[in-house]
Amino acid sequence: MKLKRILAVAGIILILSMYVIAIVSAFSDSPNSKSWLMAAVFSTVIVPIVIYTFQMVYRLLKPGDGDEPSN
Repeated sequence: MKLKRILAVAGIILILSMYVIAIVSAFSDSPNSKSWLMAAVFSTVIVPIVIYTFQMVYRLLKPGDGDEPSN
């Protein structure tokens, strides 16, 4: 359960930082602002998929029963 929480927090931080960079570059009239916005939208979709995939692989490679509750 702790691994899920760590991955979730890392994903949220990554996605939020991408949006902050996109907003800052848009206000600074940067020529790359459209690229940063597209990267933020892309990461909104891809980061949760990658985190879910990591969790699935961890569950498959973890020794023992994967259905045991952890406290």
